Amino acid sequence: MDSSGSEFDYLFKLLMIGDSGVGKSSLLLSFTSDTFEDLSPTIGVDFKVKHVTIGGKKLKLAIWDTAGQERFRTLTSSYYRGAQGIIMVYDVTRRETFTNLSDIWAKEIDLYSTNQDCIKMLVGNKVDKESERVVTKKEGIDFAREYGCLFIECSAKTQVNVEQCFEELVLKILDTPSLTAEGSTTVKKSNIFNQKAPVSDASTSGCC
Repeated sequence: MDSSGSEFDYLFKLLMIGDSGVGKSSLLLSFTSDTFEDLSPTIGVDFKVKHVTIGGKKLKLAIWDTAGQERFRTLTSSYYRGAQGIIMVYDVTRRETFTNLSDIWAKEIDLYSTNQDCIKMLVGNKVDKESERVVTKKEGIDFAREYGCLFIECSAKTQVNVEQCFEELVLKILDTPSLTAEGSTTVKKSNIFNQKAPVSDASTSGCC
């Protein structure tokens, strides 16, 4: 799946959203560096780039990890712009993080997303804590059907289904002509990288 070098066929912008502490940053770290750290909540926005080969295409993924804390929500609206994929993360051991997907995050997508064909992926994280689970897999499946999302459960800690999560999302994007047109290297795409993360005197690394 990994691909290195500066040559690529498509550039896609992916956005990770969800409550603070659900493991977004740990999922991103697990995917981009094959490691896991139990990180403190993100302050502002973190950004990583991953070169991969999926579906026979060389891709450059620009992945944005937004702050899930309520006081930073006003800073995230601009980051929805131009996203071909949105990953909605919840913690299977904390029901409120699942409830907030429909109460808060799905509404934000409707309000701020500029791409009607944007692919959404629902991710239930921390399945390594099965004994503490309070959100069933069926509830996740039902939510995904209602909101038209892809769905997967995973663990950033054990790396179960982490790579599959991103691969399934990207394959769906590649199967959507309007999104591949946007992500083509022939299309001007510097705006993805020109967006500035909020300035903070705290570290932007975290487990949001």
